[in-house]
This record gives sequence, C-alpha cells and structure tokens, in this order.
Amino acid sequence: MKIQRFWIEIIVLATAVACMLALLIAALGAAAAATEKLKEQQTFQGVVTCSRCGARHAAEMGKSAAECARLCVHSGATFALADGDSLYLLQGDADALRRVAGQRTSIVGISDGKTIRVSSVAAAR
Repeated sequence: MKIQRFWIEIIVLATAVACMLALLIAALGAAAAATEKLKEQQTFQGVVTCSRCGARHAAEMGKSAAECARLCVHSGATFALADGDSLYLLQGDADALRRVAGQRTSIVGISDGKTIRVSSVAAAR
C-alpha cells in the first residue's frame, strides 16, 4: 500500500510542477507580446538618402541626390532617412524607398534605436 501511495505522490508532484512551468512560460510569452505592442508606429520626416553618403552626396560624381542614393544602395548601402544631424537606417519596401530617394519624405514606421521599420512612404508636401 505504501509503494502505491509513493507513486501517486510522485505523479501528483510532477503534474503540479509541469502546470507551474506551463503557466510561467505563458506569462513570459504574454509579457513579451505586450512589450512588442508598446512600440507604436510614428511618423518621421526627412530626406531619403543612403547610409554611405548621408546628407552629403559627392558633387564630383555629377549625379543628383536621388541618383547617388540609388547607386549607393545598388552597391550595397542601405536606404537611410536624414533628419538634421540624425541618420536613421530604413528597413522596408525598397521599391517605394527607391521612388522617393533624394526627396523630402514622410515615413511611418516603428523606431528601434537608429533603425526604422518602414510601414508606409509618402513624399512630403
């Protein structure tokens, strides 16, 4: 009788530990999801350029700012948003960014430090 009771106690204890671990993992997942939701979309304005040249494109190339940005991105740089002294790297639809390269632009996205995950792009008015 004592041996059967011993096994029942082990099974009950293991079940309780498993349930507690499942609740802990679910709580951690919910907290991570809530933290991600806190990062809301913002609107940024500036000139779409490249990470290589920033706001200053080489004049000796004989190309416009738009052509220079497109050429640099084609060569491996990334699109960036120059806003005063700040330069933000842009992640998103490369075709939409290519269309507004060299222009003052309004970008909606989520900022993560010096990187913006772009949701939408529109030329500033």
